[in-house]
Amino acid sequence: MATAPAYMPIAEHGLIGDLQTAALVDTRGCISWFCCPRFDSPSVFGKLLDAENGGCFSVTVPGDDVVVKQLYLPDTAILVTRFLTPGGVGEVVDFMPVSDPTVATDHHRIVRTIRVVRGEVPFEMVCRPRFDYGRRDHGLRLTDHHAMFTTPELEITLQSSAMLERDGENDVRANFTLKAGEEGGVVLAAGAPGLSPGALPVSELHRLGDETAAYWRDWLDRCTYQGRWRETVRRSAMTLKLLTYAPSGALVAAPTTSLPEQMGGERNWDYRYTWIRDASFSLQALLQIGFTDEAEAFAHWLDERVREQAGDGSGPLKIMYRVDGSSDLDEFELAHWEGYGGSAPVRVGNGAADQLQLDIYGEAMDSIYHATLHGRPVTHHGWRKLAHIVDWLCDHWDQVDEGIWETRGGRKSFTYSRLMSWVALDRAIRISNHRGLPGDIRRWRTTRDEIYEQIIERGWSAEKQAFVQHYDDPDSVIDASLLKMPLVGFLAPPDPLWLHTLSAMREDLVSDSLVYRYDPRASPDGLRGHEGTFSLCTFWYVDALARTGVLDEARLTFEKMLTYANHLGLFSEEIGPTGEQLGNFPQAFTHLALISAAVNLDAALNERRA
Repeated sequence: MATAPAYMPIAEHGLIGDLQTAALVDTRGCISWFCCPRFDSPSVFGKLLDAENGGCFSVTVPGDDVVVKQLYLPDTAILVTRFLTPGGVGEVVDFMPVSDPTVATDHHRIVRTIRVVRGEVPFEMVCRPRFDYGRRDHGLRLTDHHAMFTTPELEITLQSSAMLERDGENDVRANFTLKAGEEGGVVLAAGAPGLSPGALPVSELHRLGDETAAYWRDWLDRCTYQGRWRETVRRSAMTLKLLTYAPSGALVAAPTTSLPEQMGGERNWDYRYTWIRDASFSLQALLQIGFTDEAEAFAHWLDERVREQAGDGSGPLKIMYRVDGSSDLDEFELAHWEGYGGSAPVRVGNGAADQLQLDIYGEAMDSIYHATLHGRPVTHHGWRKLAHIVDWLCDHWDQVDEGIWETRGGRKSFTYSRLMSWVALDRAIRISNHRGLPGDIRRWRTTRDEIYEQIIERGWSAEKQAFVQHYDDPDSVIDASLLKMPLVGFLAPPDPLWLHTLSAMREDLVSDSLVYRYDPRASPDGLRGHEGTFSLCTFWYVDALARTGVLDEARLTFEKMLTYANHLGLFSEEIGPTGEQLGNFPQAFTHLALISAAVNLDAALNERRA
């Protein structure tokens, strides 16, 4: 293994987790990102965002002639990093045991089993925590096989099968060699669980591994998708599960913050929170492939947000929340960290939390509607709150807002926001009619139809022969969010208005299967620089092509897009100009769109074959 760069490519990482937090493991065997005790907690290992000062936990094989491979154990979230050397083959098996994921706890474990399957392999283990984003010093208590790293807020323990020694003042390391058939390992545990001070028994590693594998295989057996892309869909489903905070049912957009959308640029955001939009789409994706428990858990979380209506300038709902439903998301920068590859700033919190994004009401109502189609009841109290939100939307849908992409260039009359306001009213009417629930249906229907007419009249550009990003602006660009028009039933796929829009998107936004959010030459978002293609939009494009009946192009686009996944089938937010993954990783938005595109394209192909 040649000398590794200070920052491994974003794609060179795998994800492990226990449904309350997660860690990234790179192809050197280094855990470079881990927050504890929750996704949105301060980091313990943050080398991903500052190679020198972020902290890491690595188990690697030194040398320049080491080849590394990485894979998941089939049907599990157990990650295997394989080191192939001239002298032998060694493996590091990483996972986080899942105990009772529905009970919030400060106790989390990272298990790292180390073994040699051929020959003889030397290993080097280093554990250098840097608590609270590297802002908090820690103490160390060390015995032969046991280390405790302490701060007033958090303690973590490390138990090893190998002898530990100090690495500097308050870190630890171990160097050891294993032969074929020999095993060892380390367990890092947060929350001071009181591990015994003796050597870590291999039998305990086996027990934890067997239990974790059984958990994931039992869970994945519930997947109902049996189509052409079965393994890809199942891995995406497992990724969504890993990004779920099980005690509340909320889904984080990604487990990371500030991975850049453009190297050296300012487009670095904290995604460790739950967006109403993303999570609503995930509910529908999970329902499509049989994961009703997860959909029910998120629907319950959404019910609570609807009931509390904590929004202010954003309307009754905020656009995003912490995983426990709280909404303190003040944004600040970690000036002492250099950022991934020097791409500062590193941000914590998200200043977009209080934006007005009217589309979230359509996405939320659409997910609730789909849940009712799968038998989920709407309670009297819940419906009253929903009806209040719909009435509010009738009064406010025609406001300018920041739009789906959370632009920071000022509010505009975004066509997509109007589209999803139409969806909110349409789905409310359908739920009311289907369930016999009361509401001001006449007003809702009148407003819905008014929105429809406005989109047709003002969202359409005669010059571009397409629907555009926002109204009344000759410079308004084509926007990939409008791929949702046929997906939500606003326009029929054969409608000439839609076919012209799709043709314009193909011309302006599509680059050999990859899709930009909007014209990359325009940058209409108020930020400097340019971003890559947006992976979510590519899967929306596939779905739209399939529904429009352009099945061969849809399938080729989908298959090409899958080649941009990393070696484990994971996607970040964006794809850069040379095929590199950019942005926070892995991203739920991308994987949920992949699932929906695969399911819908598979059904369309089957229908054509029949």
